[in-house]
Amino acid sequence: MKIVTVVGARPQFIKAAPASRALHAVGIEEVVVHTGQHYDPSMSAVFFRELGMGEPAYNLEVGSGSHGEQTGRMLVEIERIITQEQPDVVLVYGDTNSTLAGALAAAKLGTPVAHVEAGLRSFNRNMPEEINRLVADRLSSLLFCPTENAVDNLAREGMTEGVYQVGDVMYDAVLWASGRANYEQGSSIRSSTNYELGARYGVEEGKYLLATVHRAANTDDLANLAGIMSALGRMGEPVVFPLHPRTRKALDEAGIDVAENVKAIEPVSYLEMLSLEKDARVILTDSGGVQKEALWLGVPCVTLREETEWVETVECGWNRLVGADPDRIIEAVGAPRPEGSPPQLYGDGHASERIAAILVGGEYEADKEVVGQLSER
Repeated sequence: MKIVTVVGARPQFIKAAPASRALHAVGIEEVVVHTGQHYDPSMSAVFFRELGMGEPAYNLEVGSGSHGEQTGRMLVEIERIITQEQPDVVLVYGDTNSTLAGALAAAKLGTPVAHVEAGLRSFNRNMPEEINRLVADRLSSLLFCPTENAVDNLAREGMTEGVYQVGDVMYDAVLWASGRANYEQGSSIRSSTNYELGARYGVEEGKYLLATVHRAANTDDLANLAGIMSALGRMGEPVVFPLHPRTRKALDEAGIDVAENVKAIEPVSYLEMLSLEKDARVILTDSGGVQKEALWLGVPCVTLREETEWVETVECGWNRLVGADPDRIIEAVGAPRPEGSPPQLYGDGHASERIAAILVGGEYEADKEVVGQLSER
């Protein structure tokens, strides 16, 4: 079997890494296509090296542009690659323009599409990511869902064939990064994620906030961006703020100053980000992946959006939705820490192995033996 994997953005590199290892373990030939949607070295090349993925077979280097322009350039090139490689399946991840382009190109050529993170919904069609998810799911023959909610979303939209609840591949990645291949359900990963970093930025464990902002709804809306930056400046404690290139550009163009307590730093690698997350008192973010990482690391999260695809994190009390209103943000950051430990909501760390087993065997029931074999490696 040959699979073409299409990735293009930082979160997709993280998701693809454990899946690639599982695919190779069962003998699937994988051809990785990097669209170049994220092209800054700190957002791209460092992740391939750190996650052990090696260099992609193709790098389309599409760079930035409007949604239509970027997706169109990807579509032309991915179609050419699929025609040349003749894969059995095209594998796409998440909800980016790379996801949409990969799914469209494959479907138009009659190649089956497999979508990892299928079924997620924010129910906000003003978000480009929501449109990408909806289209990718409709075009997919295999829909790999991280949660029961995702399965239910697809069922409500009439999609029940080829739907599998496998767990979350990002959880697989966190466990791999923590060095716990033989992870036992219920144990903590905080103690094993020992990639210490805070001292570099003059902050102490548990005595700083970590913030990330990158979604267009916040960076391209001056009122939202100003509101978030105002809140960060009013925190009264250090805020470590890795700056996405889009966010840095938006701040510069708007003339918004970064407050003295906000330590604006360059984007960090995956392992560095996990280190900063695990030692933070609270995480503020508009990233879907960071919301989940906060939960897995036992750190309260404040989401700078009005909705989230990861509704389970809110329902269990470890995540608060506050939008970009400064007062709501400050109130949420000052809220008491949830009692106890976060629940385990996103599988057992073997989602990638289940995906590989399904692709090889075609039946979900056949995955147990393959998962067991892979877990021993």
